[in-house]
Amino acid sequence: MEKDKEKIEEEINESHKSQDVDDSKEDNIDETVSENNDEGVESEEEGTKETEVDILKEEIKTLKEEKIRVLAEMENLRKRFEREKIDSIKYGSVNLARDVLSPGDNLERALSVINEEEEQSQSIKNLIEGLLMVKKELSTALEKNGITKIDSLDKKFDPNLHQAMMEIENDNLEEGVVVQEIQTGYMMHDRLLRPAMVGVSKKPQKTTEVESAKELKSDNEDSEKETKN
Repeated sequence: MEKDKEKIEEEINESHKSQDVDDSKEDNIDETVSENNDEGVESEEEGTKETEVDILKEEIKTLKEEKIRVLAEMENLRKRFEREKIDSIKYGSVNLARDVLSPGDNLERALSVINEEEEQSQSIKNLIEGLLMVKKELSTALEKNGITKIDSLDKKFDPNLHQAMMEIENDNLEEGVVVQEIQTGYMMHDRLLRPAMVGVSKKPQKTTEVESAKELKSDNEDSEKETKN
């Protein structure tokens, strides 16, 4: 009887031990699952952080590029305003200068018709001296504002500076030389204020025909020589 009792107690103890082992295994499994879950959460959090960092880096890069572009545009605007400021100072009086040139032309014409050899009364001489003084002061005022005359006579015709009003036959000069100045031209700094109205030389008609005949004869002789050869 006692032996049966001991046997039953041993079986109960073994059953408890087995149950403890099973419980321990379950605890280990739960801990492993929990650890895996924690690692997965941490991995997701790290991935999210990396994505946010990449987004922030891209935004920073975009902002830098925009800043550089804005600074470049501001620099271009500054340079353009600076140029416009300089131009407004240099060429702001261009319309006034053109209006002043016309009375100056009339003054030049008035002085050009005076006969210096003719005896003049003192009052006329005083008037002429006054006109010469006005002419000198006008020229000085124009030069102070960067307005200068275009030197045209005996120069090659330049369409950027001259306006041809007539052609004058001249056998002693090559074609396209300014031989007469009808109206003086002016420059304002490096810009054309008014073109000079000029007469341009050209070869006389007979001379041109003779030269053309000579050239034609020379071409014919060269052609005959080539044919003989």
